[in-house]
Amino acid sequence: QVSQQHNQHPIQYCTSNVANREGCEELVQHISQIFDHQLHVLINNAGTSWGEPLERNSSTQSNWGFDKVFDLNVKGLFYLTRACIPLLQNTATLQDPGRIINVGSIVGMIPQAAPTHAYDASKAAVHQLTKKFATDLATKHITVNCLAPGFVPSRMSAGLKAWGGTPETIAQSIPLGRMGNEDDMAGACLYFASRAGAWCTGVILNVDGGAIGAIQVELDSKL
Repeated sequence: QVSQQHNQHPIQYCTSNVANREGCEELVQHISQIFDHQLHVLINNAGTSWGEPLERNSSTQSNWGFDKVFDLNVKGLFYLTRACIPLLQNTATLQDPGRIINVGSIVGMIPQAAPTHAYDASKAAVHQLTKKFATDLATKHITVNCLAPGFVPSRMSAGLKAWGGTPETIAQSIPLGRMGNEDDMAGACLYFASRAGAWCTGVILNVDGGAIGAIQVELDSKL
């Protein structure tokens, strides 16, 4: 179903299952008609998670979330990106390339203290796919970069409470002393999508309050 908000700048949107190839290709067919076969920016932001201790057996039927998580986080990203390439090429120029922004995570670089094996592995895959697509699409004047968020308040991060990850404890572990917010993430995406980021591709940008770049090994003060 398609809905339109009637104001000075109409917004068109539709729903589609981007966890499978058919849903991705149907979505691209639809937006191709709406935007006259042109696309300037694709943001791959769909994602899901799963967490269950290794010693529990209730996940034998769901493969500990690997099928669900990889279908959406990794395969869906691949299928949707592939289907959007012709639309991005129609607007891309040498000086103002088409833009693809993938949303990874810092847990694709360092594991979190929760049994989210499928999610952590999927985000590492997103980072590698970003670099692979960046290589593939550079000659087509399309940049491919990745936003790697740290911990932000969301329904997904709220699930970490089951393993002691309250907003307070998470914030205390971040060098800048707070969780991220919408402006932090939007600013990074605006950079990649604007002329300011036109010469960047294959970049994994941590937006995490220093959780990766400003962390240190604590030493005993008596040493």
